[in-house]
Amino acid sequence: MATKLVQWLTVFFLVASIWSALLFDLIPIRLDDTLKEVIWPFPAYFLVVFGCFSLGTIGYRVATFNDCEDAVVSLKEELEEARKDLASKGFTFS
Repeated sequence: MATKLVQWLTVFFLVASIWSALLFDLIPIRLDDTLKEVIWPFPAYFLVVFGCFSLGTIGYRVATFNDCEDAVVSLKEELEEARKDLASKGFTFS
């Protein structure tokens, strides 16, 4: 199973290959100059879309973040045990 990084890099290199092939006439397809004017700034458009997607994903994940009440209780118990253990070894807490 591929990681997200491998998936993103695969898509990036695929799009970059198609972009460069169309822009620099590496494939035998004749494009109008107006179409090339649209293709030329495509990486900038891609960065803007990627940024918007990232911000939307982060915002959604923050908005739907779940609180783990069981983990809070467990962590507090572990902290109390650690304090008792360190206090028995001479550490003081303020």
